[in-house]
Amino acid sequence: MTQPRWLELAWGDLGVAETPGPAHTARVVAYFAEVDHPEVTNDETAWCAAFVGACLERAGIRSTRSLAARSYLGWGEQVTGFRLGAIAVLSRTADPALGHVGFLLGQTAETVFLLGGNQGDSVRVAAFPHARLLGLRWPANTPVIPEAEGAARGYPGPPAASDALFERALAHVLELEGGYAEDPHDPGGPTNFGITLATYARDKGIRLTAETLGQLKAELRAIPRSSVARIYRERYWLAASCPELPVPLALFHFDAAVNHGPAGAARMLQQAVGASVDGEVGPETLAAVAALPVAEALARYAAIRRGQYRSLPAFWRFGKGWLARVERTLAAADAVAALPPPVRSPQPKEIHPMTDATDATDAPAAADAPAEAPATAAKWWGHSMTIWGAVVTGLSTVLPVVAPLAGLDVTPEAVRQLGDQSILVVQAVGGLAGTILTIYGRMRATTALERRQIKLTL
Repeated sequence: MTQPRWLELAWGDLGVAETPGPAHTARVVAYFAEVDHPEVTNDETAWCAAFVGACLERAGIRSTRSLAARSYLGWGEQVTGFRLGAIAVLSRTADPALGHVGFLLGQTAETVFLLGGNQGDSVRVAAFPHARLLGLRWPANTPVIPEAEGAARGYPGPPAASDALFERALAHVLELEGGYAEDPHDPGGPTNFGITLATYARDKGIRLTAETLGQLKAELRAIPRSSVARIYRERYWLAASCPELPVPLALFHFDAAVNHGPAGAARMLQQAVGASVDGEVGPETLAAVAALPVAEALARYAAIRRGQYRSLPAFWRFGKGWLARVERTLAAADAVAALPPPVRSPQPKEIHPMTDATDATDAPAAADAPAEAPATAAKWWGHSMTIWGAVVTGLSTVLPVVAPLAGLDVTPEAVRQLGDQSILVVQAVGGLAGTILTIYGRMRATTALERRQIKLTL
């Protein structure tokens, strides 16, 4: 599906984020100047409408030039159904003056996915409840802005290009792949610089047959560096949506796409970040990526990739090298984190993609938004006060009855010595304590539980 120009420009700023503390991100401040609000010189004023307006202005379309998100409800024409890149206006709280605005990437009956500014203090993909959607708008009968005027309005030009990161990622892959190889045990067949003969044939538009085999192999042996770079950029870097990922993850994902195919790499990435596994990096996957710390996503991705290698029939021959490749690629991903990124990594403040806590205040002169709650991983049930309360309650009630079955020395003689009333008191106190723990634990619980294996030795 073709993207509108303003959406392409918005993707170019993915990852632009507020600067913590007293400093301000110049690129965020520039959004205000681009929509006729040069008086705003900080990145703390709500800037979702400024970001949308700046992207439209850069594309040659006059925005509302307002800092109010709901100003777009009367702009352009109404859109019904789904349209990629439509300007989506959302409510925010019951206050009719407040709202949020971004570019539509996808929607379901329950959720809309937006690329927007001031989502978690940065430009990112986020998910919002569909019930908050007030309207979708599209440019109509809006004046086109001359390019000279756009430049005069303060457009700072595109951020750092992706060329540096792609070249670094490509150099890493070529170092691992080496030159021409034709190992009969290699399921990829003849390869040169990691490009298989089948991939080369598809790129040439030539069917691989017994008649074309010899000529294609000779051409693959002599493939020029420019063709290698073009194939990797088009068939792996762009096809795998690497430019839309945080820098370290982009490099790791690129290497996986080369080794497992873009669809295979996408499925592993989706498993790693908890998105639906369909082999296509779309809005849901990008939202899940944005909600997970990059280091955690890389660790999960690497574990899944190791498991994938171990499942392959040729692991006996190539497994050691494959696993070493994962470790070297992880190291390379760490090394590129400081590169000038085409896609800047999100700030540490992370949120779950399916909550609506991602949008900060969007009123024209709003104060700082409340800090978001950081994303938390699931908690082991053994750390749950609620669970232990229930355990104490149960044990205090049934232990005197079932203990003999487990070989514990709670004999009838011991009961007689202690007295029946003593046992009842212990049961009552234990039950009361367990109930209090259960109620208190439930009231203070904020984290989902996860299961872990434990060993119990009697």
